[in-house]
Amino acid sequence: MKTTKQTNKKQFFTNDRVFNIINTALIALFVFMVLYPVFYTFAASVSSGRAVDTGRVSFLPVEITFSAYRSTIQDTMFWRAYWNAIFITVFGTLFSMFISLSGAYALSKKSLPGHRLFNLLLVMTMWFSAGMIPMFVNFQELGLLNSHWGLIVGFGVSAFNIILLRGAFQGISSEMFEAAKIDGANELQMFLKIALPSIKPTMVTVWVMYGISRWNGFFWAMIMLQEIELIPLQVYLRRIIIDREANIEFIQVANEVMHSQSTLIYAVIVLSMIPILLIFPYLQRFFKKGLMDGGVKE
Repeated sequence: MKTTKQTNKKQFFTNDRVFNIINTALIALFVFMVLYPVFYTFAASVSSGRAVDTGRVSFLPVEITFSAYRSTIQDTMFWRAYWNAIFITVFGTLFSMFISLSGAYALSKKSLPGHRLFNLLLVMTMWFSAGMIPMFVNFQELGLLNSHWGLIVGFGVSAFNIILLRGAFQGISSEMFEAAKIDGANELQMFLKIALPSIKPTMVTVWVMYGISRWNGFFWAMIMLQEIELIPLQVYLRRIIIDREANIEFIQVANEVMHSQSTLIYAVIVLSMIPILLIFPYLQRFFKKGLMDGGVKE
C-alpha cells in the first residue's frame, strides 16, 4: 500500500514537472513571437541600408549606423505628423472619456427614464452600422473633412467602452449613494466624489484603450484628412511606404547615404512606438482589475 502511494506521488510530481516544462517552453515561444518583430524593427533601423535590403539582418544590427534616424529627425514633415498624432490622441481621448463616463453613469441608473430602451439602443450600435460611404457623406455634409476635430468628435464614443464603464458604475454599492444623498450631495457631486474614484482601474483601462486607438488610427485619418499638413504619424508612415515618387527620388541618392527607404521606414516605426512603450507598461497593471470591475453588476 505504502509503495503504491509513493509511486503515485512520484508519478504526480513527474507529470507536474513535465507540464511545467512544456508550459514554460510554450510561453517562452509565445513571448519570442511577440517581441521578435519589435527587436527586428529596432535592429533594422540602426543597420545599413545595404544590410537590410539584402536580407542580412535577422536579429542583431549589421553595419550599425544612425543615418536613418538623422534623416528622419531632420524631416520637418515627420515632426508635423508627430504633433498631429499627439493632438488627435490627447484631445480625442479627453473628449471620448468625457462622453463615455457621463453616458455610462447615466445608463447605470435604473431611475433614468427609458433606461432599458437607451441601453438597448447602445448595444444595437455594436451590431449594426450605416457603412463607410454613408459615414463619409455624413462627415462631408457636416463640414468635418480636413479637420482634426472631425476625427475627434466623429469617433468620440465606443459602445463597448461605455458598457464597460456602466458595469463598473453598477458595481458600486448603492448604500454609498444613499448616504451621500442624506448628507445633501447632488448628482454631480456623487458622480465626481464617489463614482469616479470608485472605478479608477476601469477608467484607466478605458483611457488606455481610447488612447491607443487614437494613436494608431489610420484608415479614417487617411480618408478624412487630405491636406498633408494635417495627416497624423500613421498616415505619414503610409506615405513613405507606398509613395513611388519618394522611392524613385531615394534611388537616385542611394549610393550617397548609409540608409535606405526600408531603414527610414523602420526608424519612423520605432519613433512612433516610443509613447506607447513608455505609457502602456506603467498602466497595464490596471487592466485586469479594470476589466473585471467593468463586468461586475450589483
